[in-house]
Amino acid sequence: MSSLWPLVPSGATDWLLELCGDGITGFMPPAMPDAVWVLNAMHEQEQGPVDVSYHEYHQARLADGSALPHIVAGLDLDAVGVATGGGLGRARHPGPGWRRLRWAELAKRTGDPVVPDGLMPSYRCFPSAKKEGSWPLSMVPPTEGSLDRETWNRLIAILTQHSPAGPDTRCLAYYNPLMLGAIDFDNLHVRAGRLGDAEIIYDHSEADFSPSNLWADDRSWVLCTDYDLWATKVAGPPALINALLNDSEIEAVRLPWAH
Repeated sequence: MSSLWPLVPSGATDWLLELCGDGITGFMPPAMPDAVWVLNAMHEQEQGPVDVSYHEYHQARLADGSALPHIVAGLDLDAVGVATGGGLGRARHPGPGWRRLRWAELAKRTGDPVVPDGLMPSYRCFPSAKKEGSWPLSMVPPTEGSLDRETWNRLIAILTQHSPAGPDTRCLAYYNPLMLGAIDFDNLHVRAGRLGDAEIIYDHSEADFSPSNLWADDRSWVLCTDYDLWATKVAGPPALINALLNDSEIEAVRLPWAH
């Protein structure tokens, strides 16, 4: 990791700070000149308990003693919170018996929009799919703050096709301080490497996330995976954006209010 993606001075993000403002959860770029949102994958059991929510399952385990209450500073979090089923950080296909559930398919099933007007792709999407805020046990919702492995790999492949130097394109990757457990804007965590070596940084040992930002050194395109969101904004040329919108593996949407 250190040889392929060495650390570089944090000043490499100065242009993003000027362009986007605060990057505590990720530097969110404007359209450059176009932009699209790549949605994190969710999955559904081919056969599963569709009527049981994560919260109901967790409460049942607490009742029968197979799970212990989560107590912090004397507060029983299980008594005041809801087990939503959502997660934070890296994710991948759950394995046999599960299939990818497209956001568009779930929207058609529930009647909810893929992303409600004025909102970002986040936990606030698909309220009709949940029971009192908790997802069905038969679904794995998107995680916050990181692309899933399969989407990351496919996105890197498309970026490679649309970068003049292909796999030799020099890139920089920024990890926001929240990922690393410290708020330190004097020493931002930035690494530089080849686009062709980008798959390796998905398993970057210092963070359980894909990078907050990845961008070509020539600034022809920029990615932002915000710590609080379920999707990655890709800003760049129209040809790249159209390729993402029309790809059979990636699920991407335009959000005019977040362009």
